[in-house]
Amino acid sequence: MDRPIRVLAKAVRRRIGPGWLRDLLHGVPTGKPLHPPLTDLSLGCWLATAVLDLAGADPRAARAVLATGIAGAIPTAAAGITDWSALHREQQRVGFVHAIANLAALGLYAGSLALRLSGDERRGRMLAFAGLGAAGAGGYLGGHLAYRQAAGANHAESVAHLVPLGWHDLCELKDLPDGRPVARRLGYIDLFVLRMGEGVTVLADHCSHLAGPLHQGQLVSDRGTACVVCPWHGSAFRLTDGTVAHGPATAPQPYFETRIRRDGVLQVRPAPI
Repeated sequence: MDRPIRVLAKAVRRRIGPGWLRDLLHGVPTGKPLHPPLTDLSLGCWLATAVLDLAGADPRAARAVLATGIAGAIPTAAAGITDWSALHREQQRVGFVHAIANLAALGLYAGSLALRLSGDERRGRMLAFAGLGAAGAGGYLGGHLAYRQAAGANHAESVAHLVPLGWHDLCELKDLPDGRPVARRLGYIDLFVLRMGEGVTVLADHCSHLAGPLHQGQLVSDRGTACVVCPWHGSAFRLTDGTVAHGPATAPQPYFETRIRRDGVLQVRPAPI
């Protein structure tokens, strides 16, 4: 499946280029991936359709709930394929089959609605139950993708658990190159360190999207604010506080406060959350 995956992912990235739409579909404005909560709408409606069918409820109620689930599947798919296009290949393989199962479910439910509207309630219910099976398979793969393969999770270090409170010696200021980010180790975590004259910016180095090395990224200006762009999938973080400027990342980078001792040693501590 790698060849069609590669072609499709490239086409999606080209079609939904950098900008507000891609950030919206990733979930940057809310700070959480948009796709997972949207799936609850469609899956919830389709499960409710099965309950209404089994209970012998008014067919109009079942049709209304079924149609709502179909309508909700459109933005859900748009958000999902946007996230999928910026994953690792191993994750994309599972996501590809996940999408096929969900497309099959959508087709079965669309056919079910068409049969119901034509008056064939019995066959409409049969297609809906088949659609629920396909949606269940897709949901299982989505859970595997999210929980086993950690797609959409925050991959930045959990600084609060790995770095004790208080100030920590990191390195001497004179050992840092001016204007070029480098990686430095503090206990169990890697840090992105950027010296600009006498000022120093320190973030967690592993990108919150999929743990890319930020110190290898490009420094850019976004609306007058300095940012670092992850070299793996293009997430942009503001150097002022580690917040997300552009996705696919939705979680901010842990940010560290800095100070320089009189002897020239750079000290850092986790910024308050």
